[in-house]
Formats: sequence, structure tokens, C-alpha cells
Amino acid sequence: MKKVLKVILPLLFGAGILFYYLSGFTETQLQVIYHNIQAADYKWLLVSLFLGLLSHIIRAYRWNYLLETLNYHPKSANLVFTVGLSYLLNLVVPRAGEVGRAASLSKYEPDIQFEKAFGTIVAERMADMVFLILFIFLALFLQFDLIYELLAPKLPKSPFWLAAELIILLVIMWLLLKWLAKSTNPYILKIRNFITGLVQGMRSILKMPHKWWFIIQTILIWFLYVAMFWVVLLAFPETKHLGIDGIVVSFIAGSIAMVISNGGFGVYPVFVAEALLLYGITKETGTAFGLLMWTAQTLLVIFFGLLSMVALPMFNKR
Repeated sequence: MKKVLKVILPLLFGAGILFYYLSGFTETQLQVIYHNIQAADYKWLLVSLFLGLLSHIIRAYRWNYLLETLNYHPKSANLVFTVGLSYLLNLVVPRAGEVGRAASLSKYEPDIQFEKAFGTIVAERMADMVFLILFIFLALFLQFDLIYELLAPKLPKSPFWLAAELIILLVIMWLLLKWLAKSTNPYILKIRNFITGLVQGMRSILKMPHKWWFIIQTILIWFLYVAMFWVVLLAFPETKHLGIDGIVVSFIAGSIAMVISNGGFGVYPVFVAEALLLYGITKETGTAFGLLMWTAQTLLVIFFGLLSMVALPMFNKR
């Protein structure tokens, strides 16, 4: 029952969010969304699909650097197809793809132990988490003026009181960190273990023989993620001239949505549309973009995943 709920609940949550969001539109607005999707320049969508597929393939080759540190040398095709399978599994059950990728590789590469393969995937995900955090900080930096405008009326006018509040805030943060370091609360322990694992994972990457190639390919993967998002913005007249700040902030909103539900199901268009609204993009255009972007990349994941399911046993039939 728990396994069924893990699959059903995120899907219901995503569907509920999207239904509630779309129910706020009038019939005319829904027609505008439909028209915007129809009128989009689909050549940019094809470019986005190519960039997305390229990022998946590079992810497979990047994974090989971690496996080589354990003296494993799997076939390149097995790496690519197990990555494709993992994306498909993540659409069904969040985070199931990581387990499925390790299990598939150990099945078709018998000399590779599941536990060690899974450990390399965890380290790989830690690197991605660091890049996501860096993008969030970049978005905050690019949005500094907007954040300042929102906070300025609430800040004290006197520099003395501002300095005093900052000191009090720093003291509270220091006390909070000390409490977190000593707390035995199970939820706090999970957060602490996650942060420890993140630090350890990054240290292991920095000690690996091909660390610079790994870092370069990680940068390339995230560049492709942003690029495949940006080129779809070019498909809509209203979003094609969006600045770098709008691109990064809406990309981050979409990335967070991908974590919340199965592959961003239902949530992705809503988060992206609300982020684009900050830059003067109408809800209709933002929703049309979010629906088109999510649908195209999800179809790519399904196609790549099903192809991998068929190709893995065929490629390893001997």
C-alpha cells in the first residue's frame, strides 16, 4: 500500500495543483493558452529536445569517471541506456531511478557491485545539488534589486538600529547552528546527515583522478539544461527577448518543481508561469510555455526510457 501511495500521491498532488491553477482562467484565457501553444515556433522545441538528449548522454559518460575510480570499466552503451531507464523510473516513483540505474548496471555488468554503483550515483547527485544551489544563489544575486525593493520599506532608517538587528540576527543564527549540531531530533539528524553527505561527496569528487573532466562535464550538463530551457523561450514572441535574470529565475522555479512532484508533473507549468509573471510575461504565455516545455521533455524521457528498456537486453543478449 505504501508503494502505491508513493506513486499515486505525488501524481494527485501535481494534477490537483494544475487543475486549481487552470480553473482560475476564463474560457477566453484558456483559448489564448491553446492558441499560444499552436502558434509556437516548433523548430526551437526540436533544438531543445536535442540538447536534452545530449545532456543525458553526457551524464552517462560523466558517471563513468566515478566508476573508473573503483576500477570498473563498463560498456558505454550500458551507461547510456541505464541512465535513460533511470529517468523513466523517476517519472513513476521519485528517486526510484537512482536505485534502478545501479541495479540495471550491476545486472548487465556482473563485475560491478550494486552498492558501489549506487554510491557513485549518490556522489553524482551531490554534485548536481551543489550546482542547483549555486544557481539559486545566482538567481538571488540577479534579483537583488527586486528583493531590496521589497525589503527596503521594512528596514530601519537608522544605521545604528540596522547594525544592531544584523548583530542580533547573527547571534541567533550562531545559537541555532550550535543547537542543530547537538540536536538528536530524527528530522534534524536527517538534515545534518544530508549536509555531511553533500560535503563528503564533493570531497570524494575533488580527490578522483579525472576530477577536472568530471567538473567540466557537470558544468556542461547544467549549461545544456539552461540552454534547452532558453531555446523554448525563443519559440514565443513574448518571451524571446527575456533577459538572463528572467531565464535563470524561471529555470530555477522549474527545477524546484521537478523535485516536488514526479518529474514536475502538474507543478512545472505553474511554477514557471508564476516566475515569468515577475518579468511582465502574461499568465497565458507563461502557462503555454510551461506546458509545452514540460510535455516535450517528458515525451523525450519516455521515448529514451522505453528505447533503453528494449536496447539493454538486446545489446547484452550474449
